[in-house]
Amino acid sequence: MNQPAADGPGTPSPSQASPGAEGEQARRRSRVAITVADVLTLSRIPLALAFVVVQDRLVLLVILVVAAATDLLDGFLARRIGGSRFGAFIDPVADKLFMLAAFVVVALSGRLAWYELAGALIRDIVASVAFLITLLSGRAMTIPARLGGKAVTFAQLMTVGAFLIDSPLLRPFCWATAGIGLYAIWDYVHAAPEAKQDVGS
Repeated sequence: MNQPAADGPGTPSPSQASPGAEGEQARRRSRVAITVADVLTLSRIPLALAFVVVQDRLVLLVILVVAAATDLLDGFLARRIGGSRFGAFIDPVADKLFMLAAFVVVALSGRLAWYELAGALIRDIVASVAFLITLLSGRAMTIPARLGGKAVTFAQLMTVGAFLIDSPLLRPFCWATAGIGLYAIWDYVHAAPEAKQDVGS
């Protein structure tokens, strides 16, 4: 999600611009401030807090579904109407906070070993460390979402869902998530030289 430059003297007025140009101008304007997509993204932060506090499994399942829905919808809106610099930063933060909260609950249940939990979160751990390194170096970088990363998120949601419904597939889902996470890391490493960009660019 990106931030637009302000319209300059040479920018056509809305009445002069073509439909395509108007669409581009609308997308640029949508990046100026917090967008609807950003509000949906931010909603995952209180949902993460609620996930740790709430005890009822059915309510937790509803929270999980709502969080997944906001993740899908904010991405769709950002692509359709444009995003913001703030959104480019807060989206991965909100995603990781929610997953951390969800897996803390799983960890407290004792149903998975620490190394299984680490495997399910390996992509997030590596991505967070890499981001912090670039941030401390003075040039925070991000890599646009890739299929492998989306697959990891889906597998994580399935793992947490399996936990909430006491499914015997909890452990298989967890190990599958770890495997997909390793692939996603490999994919990001190979894509990074060409795909990386400054945060908010």
